[in-house]
Amino acid sequence: MHQWTTHSPEETMNFSEQMAVYLQPGDVLTLSGDLGAGKTIFTKGLAKGLGIREMVNSPTFTIVKEYHSGRLPLYHMDVYRISDDEDIGLEDYFEQDGVAVVEWAENIPSWLPDDVLSVVIERVNDHERIITCTANGSRSERINEEISKHERTSH
Repeated sequence: MHQWTTHSPEETMNFSEQMAVYLQPGDVLTLSGDLGAGKTIFTKGLAKGLGIREMVNSPTFTIVKEYHSGRLPLYHMDVYRISDDEDIGLEDYFEQDGVAVVEWAENIPSWLPDDVLSVVIERVNDHERIITCTANGSRSERINEEISKHERTSH
């Protein structure tokens, strides 16, 4: 587990933009945090880091938004309105050639692959966020270690 503090939405975006450098096809990130914590800001930074040119916004009502203009496809999912016992085929996205970001992943634990990077964003105040990344496998541990090394050397 690694933890970072950001002091503005721009810092949160910059953090996730740097994380995107280390992402590979098949990587899965889960995003948790209260409404307004910065999950979409975080995803916008990932998209920017992947070179995605489309406007990124929350897929709340569409469940999945796909972005294909970058180095890797990005599959941004919001499963707030889905339960673990519904089968709508989202797990297919975890086996594709891109990166999957799943908001509210705690609603679908049995669908998730074993190896995910869990990202929790906590709102401290209007600007400050605590980002906690917990690896659940070797691929996600690699991402966590790389971003940790990057953050240590960039300060």
